Amino acid sequence: MPSSPYWRKRLIDWGGTLILMVALIVVLFPYFWIFLTSLKPTVLVAQPDIWVFAPTATNWREVLLESDVPRYLVNSLIVGASTVLIALIVAAPASYSFSRFKTGGGPVRFSILAAEMLPPAVLIVPLFLLMFHLQLLDTHIALIAAHLTFVTPVITWFLIGFFDEVPKELEEQAMVDGYTRFQAFYKVVLPTVRPGLAAAAIFGFVLSWNDMFYALILSGGNNKTLPVAIAGYWTFRGIEMGKMAVAILIAIVPVLVASFFIQKYLVKGLGGGAVKY
Repeated sequence: MPSSPYWRKRLIDWGGTLILMVALIVVLFPYFWIFLTSLKPTVLVAQPDIWVFAPTATNWREVLLESDVPRYLVNSLIVGASTVLIALIVAAPASYSFSRFKTGGGPVRFSILAAEMLPPAVLIVPLFLLMFHLQLLDTHIALIAAHLTFVTPVITWFLIGFFDEVPKELEEQAMVDGYTRFQAFYKVVLPTVRPGLAAAAIFGFVLSWNDMFYALILSGGNNKTLPVAIAGYWTFRGIEMGKMAVAILIAIVPVLVASFFIQKYLVKGLGGGAVKY
């Protein structure tokens, strides 16, 4: 007959599994509800307690074919991709410098993360005035510049941990073979941390993609991004729940896909900047 410790272990395993299943249901239920709402006829959208109905694609057709949501989706892609590209160009050498040469010591290293902690409201007024005088309001450039203020520090902190894991002997051997420090960094170290660069890029893209505060104030008209477009379904006539549900689903798909790529490196990257100091 099984011993008491055996059954105790089984009960703990079953209890843990049950808790995880409940947590999974809690996390996935909002997405399921939004999906159902996107398929409901307009007359049923305001009745969340109705679960059985004849689905319709009217909301999807109106959002994808009869609205500017696809254009705003492209705007979000342009802003997110441009922000990440510029942030990586700046953050990769900075992270390498922090990792190899301990540039600025601990205080400067942690000030990188402190920059991320600044509330957006602190920067929005100077950013707005700067873009106004440069006549860049309602452009992609204004939004990219604003997003760089919080994406670049995070990516810099993220990459420090990956550069810490690269043996110094690799670049020292490259310099013995005739490479300069920059060549060793570009041709030896960067390819080694390629998974970290990809994870940092996706993580930074998600941060830019989800921003609404800067996008609401610095962009407008044809240059609006998807989060602002979603908020636009809250009109003076009420909330167009069906169309908003479709736009929300369109907005979360890239984030959900990206999450599968960054989950392996996310904790290591964010925590790695704090080790070895």
